[in-house]
Amino acid sequence: MSTDRTLRDFAELIRSGDVLPAERRAPGPLKIGVDLGTANLVLAVLDAANRPVAGTTYRSTVVRDGIVVDYIGAVRAVREMKAALEERLGEPLIRAAAAIPPGIHSGSTKAIGNVVEAADFELAEIVDEPAAAARFLGIADGAVVDVGGGTTGISVLKGGEVLASFDEATGGTHMTLVLAGARGVSFEEAEAEKLDPAAERDVFAVIRPVADKMASIVARFLEAYPDLDSVHIVGGACSFSDFEQVFAKQTGRRIVKPAEPLLVTPLGIAMFPQATGEK
Repeated sequence: MSTDRTLRDFAELIRSGDVLPAERRAPGPLKIGVDLGTANLVLAVLDAANRPVAGTTYRSTVVRDGIVVDYIGAVRAVREMKAALEERLGEPLIRAAAAIPPGIHSGSTKAIGNVVEAADFELAEIVDEPAAAARFLGIADGAVVDVGGGTTGISVLKGGEVLASFDEATGGTHMTLVLAGARGVSFEEAEAEKLDPAAERDVFAVIRPVADKMASIVARFLEAYPDLDSVHIVGGACSFSDFEQVFAKQTGRRIVKPAEPLLVTPLGIAMFPQATGEK
């Protein structure tokens, strides 16, 4: 199954609240990815063959730029999402992985893990967000940019290993702040307008300087890797239709954006190796 098809199937499971029937799942324990984003929390449930089984999202402000700023709120939100999925599935969810932006402080990494464990999961691993996205996309060699709510993370991979990573505190939240200032409205009103598909063209005209800044950050980082022809971009903040054009112009490289870019990283997080040595 193609990655875009998998993403669309997962998005439909979230939208509908359905689950993949047990008879269609690969035998083995379910795997869970916990994506604690600045604007969105996502829980992804996969079967042993890494096929989407169920998922849910939650708009939240408990994390900022990869740092848990409301620990109690984060634990409560993840517990509620876990309980809702367990009710749909009719079985407990046990092992989960989480992710962090590249280069985050070790204390913040520990806090992310603590949230997952406090929500009654066994912590399987903590992975860099762009590396998780690369795992889902099947990228062994190339560059992955994860444009989240609070940060833009970049990872360069070779032979499946991360050669270099970088993270800049510029993301979707900064787009909303620019839009709020231009419109003279509250952050919440600007966020609602940013997420309105009918307003996309007008919104992007205002927030394009933020996208230009993100693209320039990526372009500078990739100057050390002139042989990289393609850059894969994921994350909710890159959902605008014209986003790829801005990055292509700034970087001079082919930009690849999958369907449902917000959901790439949580699916990659959930694709952690099983204890049996699955690779």
